[in-house]
Amino acid sequence: MTAALLVAAAVVVIVAVQGWARRTGVAAPLVLVAVGVGVSFLPFVPAFSIEPEWILAGVLPPLLYSSAVSMPTMDFRRDFGSISSLSVLLVVVTSVALGFVFHGLLGIDLAFGIALGAVVSPTDAVATGIVKRLNAPRRVVTVLEGESLLNDASALVLLRSAIAATGGAVSLWGVAGDFVFAVLVAVAIGVVVGLLNLRVRAATRDAAASTAISFIAPFVASIPAERLGASGLVAAVVAGLVTGQGSARWLKAADRIAERSNWATVELLLEGGIFLVMGLELFGLVEDVIAEDASLWLALGMGVLAVVLALLIRSLYVLPLLWLVRRQAPDPVETRQRLARAQERFDASGLDREDPRVQRRVATWTQRMGHRLADIDYLARSPLGRREGALLVWAGMRGAVTLAAAQTLPEQTPQRSLLVLIAFVVAAGSLLVQGGTLGRVVRAVGLQGDGGVDPQEQRLLTEAMGRAAVGVLENPSLRRPDGSAYDADVVERARTLMRKVAAEKERVAAEEDDAGGGSGARQVTELRLRIIDAQRAALLDARAAGTVSSPALNAAFDQLDADQISTELRAGGGD
Repeated sequence: MTAALLVAAAVVVIVAVQGWARRTGVAAPLVLVAVGVGVSFLPFVPAFSIEPEWILAGVLPPLLYSSAVSMPTMDFRRDFGSISSLSVLLVVVTSVALGFVFHGLLGIDLAFGIALGAVVSPTDAVATGIVKRLNAPRRVVTVLEGESLLNDASALVLLRSAIAATGGAVSLWGVAGDFVFAVLVAVAIGVVVGLLNLRVRAATRDAAASTAISFIAPFVASIPAERLGASGLVAAVVAGLVTGQGSARWLKAADRIAERSNWATVELLLEGGIFLVMGLELFGLVEDVIAEDASLWLALGMGVLAVVLALLIRSLYVLPLLWLVRRQAPDPVETRQRLARAQERFDASGLDREDPRVQRRVATWTQRMGHRLADIDYLARSPLGRREGALLVWAGMRGAVTLAAAQTLPEQTPQRSLLVLIAFVVAAGSLLVQGGTLGRVVRAVGLQGDGGVDPQEQRLLTEAMGRAAVGVLENPSLRRPDGSAYDADVVERARTLMRKVAAEKERVAAEEDDAGGGSGARQVTELRLRIIDAQRAALLDARAAGTVSSPALNAAFDQLDADQISTELRAGGGD
């Protein structure tokens, strides 16, 4: 009963803080950490602790999965080089550098120092969600979110190897092999689970059941991966990426909308709970340090030093990384000229254009070059310069993952309570200081977000969907589900309806009512749903080509889903 009351009280606090933060513009995670710290020191509140496995295995997989589902895989692929570099190399460099500092200043074994360095090195996926609310440039958000989704695996593998090294049973090649195995197995499991998730949910006729299946998907991916010694978090992320990429093609509109709404509730409670619990644990950590006769000021000082050094290392790493990214970025004009010359040579080759094999080669080459040009245009429109680099550095916050990972240190670890408290200072300090000043940093460096929909891209998508609608209505082989032909006057009414929908969405219902009752109304509904399917296929083609930004595509997909549900409801329901 007491536990139920505590959970209910926590939900009330999370909801209240979220509402207050939305009105005031303050990031809710910062307030929740502060509330948790304040509550933990109340005299009638006992010391609070939570098993780290609850966070690492119970909370993080669904949160990372949900973030991965909503991440545009097109943008993730384009910046995968930068994301993987920050997720792996920067974690290793930061862990080793901080490990030597902890070893020298605390007098602990180097292996334990690197273990603590691995604990405080990864940025937090939940914490970096603060950046998304600041209208930061979309490419910066993609890099930060992608880094925070993947660097947990690097840090946890390095932590496990460092702990094993305290017994002298590890080597550099062994660590590298463990990491490669953990990632490859996790990716394979994530892909399989993501595809199964789509297939099973596509065969499910109820939106609530489909959403329920999505709730277990991250655990279906993470638990087998952990059992095999791989990274359960990476498996959950990959399953989310595969699901997000295929949802527009495989899932029904009602499934997508229900999933988005329900997962928003789950994210609200889990994210809020993480930060609230993080603050509540402070008093217990302080008691443990005092019981070990360790210095609280030493923990505070080492935590602050670790935050400063981590920021310095990140700055020194990001600067050459961005220079390398800009140097390797191809010139759009030169690339187009080179592709034009390649096209001229191909045209002059004398190949038989009627040969199906040649046609397939031409289609493949055209598609590949289209992707290449779209990637180049994207990178040219959204460069990563010094201002973006400053935001990448300052937004690298630590969070609940750091505290949970610290609590997995073995009980026999020398000065364990001190090390865990240092990790808390790093996590809470970076979250409160960096997170609390991110808005000022964005304004100071003069970055303007590009998360809105470009009117030109919106026009291009509208034209593509219009062509798809016309293609359906003018198809001479168009037939109803029972094989009969559509009435000519119904097709004309549907054509008129589509024109009016494009100009005046709010009059769709009235126009469909005027289409007539009985068979005529049913045929108009059938045609409208076929047109929506064709328009969604046009959007999928645009996404595959990579010629339109993710925000514009997402807005168009959402509008189609709303149109489909509205049409089905006016027709008397649907599946």
